Amino acid sequence: MRSLSCCYLAVMLFASCNTNIIKSEYRSIKDGVWNKDNVLEFTLSEMDTLEGHDIFINVRNDNTFPFSNLFIIASLTTPEGEVTKDTLEYAMSLPDGTWLGKGSGSLKENKLWYKENIVFSSSGVYTIEVSQAMRKNGNVSGIIGLEGITDVGIEVIKSNP
Repeated sequence: MRSLSCCYLAVMLFASCNTNIIKSEYRSIKDGVWNKDNVLEFTLSEMDTLEGHDIFINVRNDNTFPFSNLFIIASLTTPEGEVTKDTLEYAMSLPDGTWLGKGSGSLKENKLWYKENIVFSSSGVYTIEVSQAMRKNGNVSGIIGLEGITDVGIEVIKSNP
């Protein structure tokens, strides 16, 4: 019995400790409505300039999110002021309406790829900005208040060698 308990404890410690996570941070979206002008900013400093990193955009949504996909505009600014801007699309549900992501009940969390195996070329502060870019079909102007998004964050991990 004692060896089984020790084994269980070792597995739990191993599973709960991810030493590859460099940064994980969230911003709460007021009242679960992401305004199109609400640009979320995250900063990265003291990044390893030799090893690769994977960057994810994490999104938590609830059942009031009215779409099956999500468009995001993300930009990465280097310490030298160079900006890389991307328009990204992510699936948020299956064709039958089943939500993707982890979580139980009405809240789901999606870990969305942003950058893979990126090497930060210089030391200093990097800035990631994230905003929603949703539009209804046939409309040029964007959705002002995107319902159902409760939190948005980033996660930076060491790339697997």
